[in-house]
Amino acid sequence: MSLHVVIGFGPAGAATARLLAGKGHQVRVVTRSGRAAEPGLEHVALDATDSARLTEAVRGAAAVYGCAAPPYHRWVSDLPPLAASLCAAAEATGAVLVLLGNLYGYGPVDGPMTEDLPLAAAGPKGRVRAAVWEKALKLHEEGRVRAVEVRASDFFGPGVTDGGHLAARVVPRLLRGRPVSTLGDPDAPHSWTYLPDVAGTLVEVAEEERAWGRAWHVPTAPPQSVRRMVDRLAAAAGTRPVAVRGLPPAALGVASLFSPLIRELREIRYQFDRPFVVDSTAYESAFATGPTPVDDQIKATVDWWRERTATRA
Repeated sequence: MSLHVVIGFGPAGAATARLLAGKGHQVRVVTRSGRAAEPGLEHVALDATDSARLTEAVRGAAAVYGCAAPPYHRWVSDLPPLAASLCAAAEATGAVLVLLGNLYGYGPVDGPMTEDLPLAAAGPKGRVRAAVWEKALKLHEEGRVRAVEVRASDFFGPGVTDGGHLAARVVPRLLRGRPVSTLGDPDAPHSWTYLPDVAGTLVEVAEEERAWGRAWHVPTAPPQSVRRMVDRLAAAAGTRPVAVRGLPPAALGVASLFSPLIRELREIRYQFDRPFVVDSTAYESAFATGPTPVDDQIKATVDWWRERTATRA
């Protein structure tokens, strides 16, 4: 089996690294601070923006996976140097460059999002996400790297915690029968991408030459509103239904005075005020791979949170 290097060990990076290890690959995980040893994973501490050191960590790898994300309020300043270092390491070593992206680059659109839409976002986070892929694609077209981008909607599932809109702010509360507050319209259709499907797609495109040179949407189930998802989570947990309330703009305005994260959410508020729907037909057709059934997603998520909260009690 071959060496694979995963940059970042957040939910997506961790799921990808563990999936690769489960397939028998040698897996090297790069994070700024490193981590304790874990079966099947080699953890290396280094700053991934240091292209010389990153290149040495990637040398000999079949693929390098860009799963790291700076703090939300530092995307504009920190994503470009990170992406540049990843591109440099891929070019120097010949490793396939697999980037984990999202849907910000499209900006607000009418109707479902497909991969052939222009990257027309006007906001700073959307523009920087678009620029990361545009640079990697240019290098691919020049024959300097072999690159592919995987785009996901909001993560959902086991391992998704503070950064998920159906995670730490939702599931522990509904398990206790307490009401849930959400950004935007709780009844707007919204696409949720299951974390294990993200990892599976990243690993699959790394090995498929026909996938390279373009972006793909992770197989994602049909959209459901926050309210509907909360109802389904509560039903799976065997708890009573809980109230779901949209946070009023005034409350968000006050909170943004004290929280950099809340301030940054204003740019992507449209994703929750209106339908936000991803179309993953292209990937599902090309690779005969669909999303995990939603009932299975829901059960696994509830079981994971129950175990997590029990161990912390």
